[in-house]
Amino acid sequence: MIQQALAAAKEAAHRAGEVILSYYNTSYEVQSKGADNPVTTADLAANRVLREILLAAFPEAGWLSEESADDAARLRHGYVWIIDPIDGTKEFIQGIDEFVVVVAFVVQQQVTVAVTYNPVRRELLHACRGQGAFCNDQPIHVSATSHLPGALVLASRSETSRGQWERFRDLLTVRPMGSIAYKLAQVAQGKCDMTFSLVPKNEWDICAGTLLVTEAGGQVTDLQGQPFRFNQPETLRAGLIATNGHLHDQVLRLTQEPAP
Repeated sequence: MIQQALAAAKEAAHRAGEVILSYYNTSYEVQSKGADNPVTTADLAANRVLREILLAAFPEAGWLSEESADDAARLRHGYVWIIDPIDGTKEFIQGIDEFVVVVAFVVQQQVTVAVTYNPVRRELLHACRGQGAFCNDQPIHVSATSHLPGALVLASRSETSRGQWERFRDLLTVRPMGSIAYKLAQVAQGKCDMTFSLVPKNEWDICAGTLLVTEAGGQVTDLQGQPFRFNQPETLRAGLIATNGHLHDQVLRLTQEPAP
């Protein structure tokens, strides 16, 4: 089952990426799903491709996608696809190549297969539980940084612009980047030491990335240091911390300090 799910996830991500690139830097429709939450023609077209391929491979699987109406029936399934057709839609609209297709296969509330694909950079990251993490089929590993001062953290571009990261700048090297899923991919590749969010994130934003980071040797928890379980009734999570593992306890303490 695992290899079949991985093959389907890779094919679906590649096909969705092709669809997204056909819209990238061209004209398309942009609608709003709420404050600071756009959706484009490309999101919806990619969602249709993903659903077609993934449910053809596993017709009995549950389905949870940012761009599909949620159906509580997914909670009765032993396994479920959790996907985001474009994580980083704002970056896609701005022509910034920091957006990804996100596909996760969750079995009994645990991520078992994860694929994150950046179609502009042609980077496909994948992981299967217990088998390591890879970028374009080459093994990847988290960084070895063990001291917090100066460690590189990837921060939300919108949170940074609102000044929410100023409290950490004296201690950490803060670099803004779009898409939490892509930030998690960067942690898994050792291109930064950590990322964390103190604001809520949905399961489809973080599901695949948690497996990429842990299979690359890192650690991902909620803000209380507890591991995630997915395919929950409420898709929104309070926040997350993803590190190379060496820094995790230090970052937990740091984020639990009250804001000045």
